[in-house]
Amino acid sequence: MARIGVISDEFWAVVEPLMPAYGGRRGRPWNDHREMLEAICWRYRTGSPWRDLPTELGRWQTVWARHFRWSTDGTYDRILVAAKRAGFVQDVEGDAVIELLSVDSTVVRAHQHAAGAARASPRRSFRRSSRTQGAPSNDKNLPVEPADHALGRSRGGLSTKIHSLTDQRACPVTVILTPGQAGDNPQLVPLLDLHRRQQRGVRARRFRVLADRAYSHPSTRKELRRRRIGNTIPQRSDQQAHRQAKGSRGGRPPGFEAEEYKRRNAVERGYARLKQWRGIATRYDKHALTFLGGVHLAASVLHLR
Repeated sequence: MARIGVISDEFWAVVEPLMPAYGGRRGRPWNDHREMLEAICWRYRTGSPWRDLPTELGRWQTVWARHFRWSTDGTYDRILVAAKRAGFVQDVEGDAVIELLSVDSTVVRAHQHAAGAARASPRRSFRRSSRTQGAPSNDKNLPVEPADHALGRSRGGLSTKIHSLTDQRACPVTVILTPGQAGDNPQLVPLLDLHRRQQRGVRARRFRVLADRAYSHPSTRKELRRRRIGNTIPQRSDQQAHRQAKGSRGGRPPGFEAEEYKRRNAVERGYARLKQWRGIATRYDKHALTFLGGVHLAASVLHLR
């Protein structure tokens, strides 16, 4: 018997309003959404092939099709945002408290079965080939499958890199994927833009970014100042030497709070929690969107655990 119970009553109370309605749909009715989520969680926790899904969790074709649909229509994105808001513990001072978000990346090795996906967007091919009926999402900002499927190729093999903003509870709040060889610093602005879009419709909380030296670039600091986002980022040794060589013309060093920087380890602990799910620690998905959907689902569960 498969071990289930990942989808708690608390989690389901938050997620259920975001699920597709059971009524008003022609053809075969939906399978129970909660059971489908349990089956998807089982697959990513174990890293098992979809075809090896236990029969008591449902037909693997149905579970995979539901996961594919939710990955491409924005459902998992909305679940992550709702779980983050529900799981956030309000401080005594409320909105006056500045939230600390740590940013970093982690490399995920990709299995050989993750290669070989077609060049076409899975969202278009899904609508063309799937037998599941129902109108497509009305969301105009749906995720798009990258042409390279977020797979990097190097002498070490195939890999994908997960970039995330993580709160102090070691729970990822904003996630994007790139090929494994991509740099960290260029992905900070896209992360901040995505985080801003996720906050639409609610009063945005002020936050401060904690990052390591990989993000210590003059253009990054300039952009953070333009957005009025506080940050704690140490300078690289070459940047310190360059500034000191200029003497008084080098200006003052950027502010740095050593005690606050110690709290940046939340992002490392967040990745350690994510990678307890074996289907996240190693990528088996051919499409970046389906792998990202699994990451979003795992992060949502962590928020309400």
